[in-house]
Amino acid sequence: MTSGVTPEPDAVPVSARSASVERPAQGPGEDGILRAAIAVMAENGYHGTSVRDIAVRAGLSPGALYYHFESKQALLATIMERGIEELLRRTRAALAEAGDDPAAALRAIVRTHVLFHLEDQRGTMLGTSELRALEEPVRTRHLDKRHQQQRLFDDVVVEGTERGAFGTPLPLEASRAIVVMCTGVAGWFSPDGPLSRDEIASRYERLALDMVCAGRS
Repeated sequence: MTSGVTPEPDAVPVSARSASVERPAQGPGEDGILRAAIAVMAENGYHGTSVRDIAVRAGLSPGALYYHFESKQALLATIMERGIEELLRRTRAALAEAGDDPAAALRAIVRTHVLFHLEDQRGTMLGTSELRALEEPVRTRHLDKRHQQQRLFDDVVVEGTERGAFGTPLPLEASRAIVVMCTGVAGWFSPDGPLSRDEIASRYERLALDMVCAGRS
């Protein structure tokens, strides 16, 4: 006996969906699907979004979308994993280019973090708000990568303090405050506002140096 309720496309078991998966003759590809998923999930939340909603926004049938991603959860995992991997890559590159000076290193990673979170504000806000929707084991792996990003900041601030470049008595607390501050720009920045993204990044560089008491050991 059935309940009479038709499940959302994403609620259908993968084995049942496999027969209806269709190779798209022409479509936006994976990147276009991910952009559509970010847009719809940013508007409706992860749990308020169905695979059909994403497919419609991407201009595909649900069957064509399943050719690229097996579920809504796979879409969310891909969005979040690509984001943190790219942020780690850019932060490490910025550190390598900054050289040995702690203040230069802190400025470089602050600028990287701010500009990354302003590059795709909906995507980065989704990564923060929908962490709770990420399933295991992906959630644990993702959290470990976030901790790696935080440790990059921790190492710069702690080393700068030990070398006398920074005077803060609370290096780890300052480091965490800086990361939260830089991540939060995605929630309020408007391209129509008085400051550009680069100007915001420059101001946050100065704020970060003030927070670690640069030059005041």
